[in-house]
Amino acid sequence: MKIDHSLPLEYSTEENRLKILGFWIFLGAEIMLFATLFAGYFTLANRTGNGPTGAEIFEITPVLIETFLLLASSFTIGLGIHAMRLGNKKAMLTFFAVTLILGLGFLGVEIYDFVVYVHEGAAIQTSAFTSMLLTTLGTHGAHVTVGFFWGLFIILQVRKRGLTPETANKSFIFSLYWHFLDVVWIFIFSFIYMKGMM
Repeated sequence: MKIDHSLPLEYSTEENRLKILGFWIFLGAEIMLFATLFAGYFTLANRTGNGPTGAEIFEITPVLIETFLLLASSFTIGLGIHAMRLGNKKAMLTFFAVTLILGLGFLGVEIYDFVVYVHEGAAIQTSAFTSMLLTTLGTHGAHVTVGFFWGLFIILQVRKRGLTPETANKSFIFSLYWHFLDVVWIFIFSFIYMKGMM
């Protein structure tokens, strides 16, 4: 395996560069998945039947907490990748761990939100609106959950094997995934929550 030392570790082999390209293509498919969910949500947002509307169930405080946690985690994963590029394994692992803790906090608030929604009569079977709302939020939450376990495995692998072209590549690809989830959340925050509260 030929290593190009003029490039960052995660790009240092041809195989690594192809894996990153492949992951960008995968993210394109993920964009289509979430675009479909958003299209379904926007189509059905006013079809509340006898159930509550977004303005009746959305609360600003949990949404702002979720947004802060996820955006902060995007910052810490960026610091983790920066530390990785500097060859500082300890700092990288610390920032990755903080990222995952923030992700867990986000999931905790989201689960709390779901319990509140169901308690207020906004279950998945209540109306077309609540069905698409919970499906969209649940799909994003499931992605964050997968990301948490993926990040955990990367931390364990880097601790065991150190910073190699392979572990750096996996870590960088994970960071792309995590940033993608943050971008999706910005759309959820703006077009589902903020619009729904108006």
